[in-house]
Amino acid sequence: MHRRSLLAALAASGALTTLAACGGEDGSSDAGSTSRAGTPAAAGDGAFPVTIEHKLGSTTIESAPTRVVTVGYNEEDFVLALGVTPVGARTPLGSYDATRRPWAVDLLPAGGIPSVGQSELNFETIASLQPDLIIGAYAYLEQADYDKLSAIAPTVGDVIPAGEGADSTAAASWQEELQVIGRALGKADEASALTQDVEGDFQDAVDAHPEFTGKTVSVVLYNQGYYQLDSADPRGDFFLQFGFDENPSTSADGGLSEEQVVELDTDVLVVLGQSAQEFAANPVAAGLAVVTEGRTVYVPTFDSDFAGALGNSSPLSLPYAVEQAVPALAAAADGDPGTVPATL
Repeated sequence: MHRRSLLAALAASGALTTLAACGGEDGSSDAGSTSRAGTPAAAGDGAFPVTIEHKLGSTTIESAPTRVVTVGYNEEDFVLALGVTPVGARTPLGSYDATRRPWAVDLLPAGGIPSVGQSELNFETIASLQPDLIIGAYAYLEQADYDKLSAIAPTVGDVIPAGEGADSTAAASWQEELQVIGRALGKADEASALTQDVEGDFQDAVDAHPEFTGKTVSVVLYNQGYYQLDSADPRGDFFLQFGFDENPSTSADGGLSEEQVVELDTDVLVVLGQSAQEFAANPVAAGLAVVTEGRTVYVPTFDSDFAGALGNSSPLSLPYAVEQAVPALAAAADGDPGTVPATL
């Protein structure tokens, strides 16, 4: 599903948003201070200089960075997962309070990480933090904003997904994002090991639940309309990693009218943004066999920890999301029409 088609739908749905970074908003909280040193990103297994290719060109990082700023929608988690504390980070959009996220709370410094903006980036704040590396691997940076950031410090732009060109609007997988960030920090081997660990969590779930394999799953997000999330969206792809097959009837832009909700009648359905009662207020939805037979999982609010973990889609949040999701999916796929639908 193309990200630009979800502009309205995703603005309130958590860390992964469709708003491009641009200048001016002051979202800082003590962000102007330059006295706090970030955790050094020692070269470790990586050799410098290293050149990173991305959608807006290539960036050469001459030496191991020690003051990292993240300007995208989930990179803070990726950097923390590799043992580096950024000196500044973008505040996620949406209603979820990311400062409380259980998968990262032990890694956050007292007082939190200074904000460099939210819907818009604050370039003055970023400059005042004196970064030696800026990471925007999942930021959907415009060229003008990238140029401003590059004038401050070497900047890694959006990751090019495998098999795509630099003009693609598709998002890279979390594995591809982690690989690029690992190289930029001189921690490529650590990133590879972490990838194997997280992929192992998914594989453990697949092995424990062979009933998932071969069943179809639909993931629908409601935000002033219905949007079906497919494998091109990290949240849609999350559920496919358990062995489910993708709904073959996904439309080109993911948008569904109330009548087209009938296309969601697959073996398992995941509803983001509505409770069971809210979803069933649509008579078409209420009549779906996947609903009446208890084969649906509901994530009614975007400010829950599960929704936040799913939105971040990071190597820190994904294990938490797997742990939460598997029992709910097992209940939905158990073949018992009397099963009470799970809520996450």
